[in-house]
Amino acid sequence: MDRPITTPPKHGSAAKFSQDFGIRSLLTVDTEEEFDWEKPFQKEGHGLGHVAKLARFQEFCEGLGVCPVYLIDWPIATSTEAQAVLAGPLAAGKAEVGIQLHPWVNPPFDEEVTAHNSYAGNLPHELERKKFLNLRDTICANFNVEPQIYRAGRYGLGPSSGEMLKEAGVAVDSSVRANFDYRAAGGRDYSGFPLEPYWVDDAKQLLELPLTTVYFGILRKQGRTLYPLLSKVPQLTGLASKLGLLERISLTPEGVTADEALRGIDIAIDDGLPLLVLSFHSPSIVPGNTPYVHNADDLDSLYDWWTRIYSYLDMRGVRPTTVKEVLNSVEK
Repeated sequence: MDRPITTPPKHGSAAKFSQDFGIRSLLTVDTEEEFDWEKPFQKEGHGLGHVAKLARFQEFCEGLGVCPVYLIDWPIATSTEAQAVLAGPLAAGKAEVGIQLHPWVNPPFDEEVTAHNSYAGNLPHELERKKFLNLRDTICANFNVEPQIYRAGRYGLGPSSGEMLKEAGVAVDSSVRANFDYRAAGGRDYSGFPLEPYWVDDAKQLLELPLTTVYFGILRKQGRTLYPLLSKVPQLTGLASKLGLLERISLTPEGVTADEALRGIDIAIDDGLPLLVLSFHSPSIVPGNTPYVHNADDLDSLYDWWTRIYSYLDMRGVRPTTVKEVLNSVEK
């Protein structure tokens, strides 16, 4: 019997790719509404002012030779402006669309809006499934695509999420944020999950692409044991990083400097990861929407971050890829 998607995979589940795949990178964009990250979740009151700026970001990606996958949630899926902005790139094969479920803004609204219920996997399975299928069908109708990749908002998988995806014919999940533990806020613990892509099920119908987060420093081999202990006293993680002992690096421009990300890329390559999964939140492309971009200078730094990262990836021989290419290259 297959394990639930919320438990680490069995030994030998690592996915293998065709020889010419090499090492690739995948850019995932959590494409979502604007809301105050410090306030309680609510069904209404969100904004979509940044959607028009996706055109600039898409043009920027095309200039880098990168095909982003936009993981869109309900407010984006029902936005005519988002449909207009992405129609051309999708038709030209210069962008992809996937599914991201934010249950608090996604009908049907049969649950109380709480922090616990903001993780879709915490909902009763049938409600999680109804919300997911509603979103999937809406994306198919409005964007004229059949999305093949899913990310649970807030990385909130549930024990039945894997079966839900397989039943819907979605071949890829990218909800696992390896080396992170969200249990304190009501979420899942991914601290013991692998970084490399792996098969969720024995039949190899569902492929997991974990977001890339590595440990760097003298003690990085002990990172999975030491970092959770250090994080109980936040000052200790900062001290360990400054001393070059241990730091946790995610491949995102949100809260991670370019220099840190470059170190993370080196570790990921040295560890033999076949795929580096990068991510960020779409509202960050307009100042004031997220804690990471407050002004025009921060926005310039965001774009500079991507330029530096992709220049370095190219120098290291890591080429951008797509979900379609991943599925065509993985061996079953």
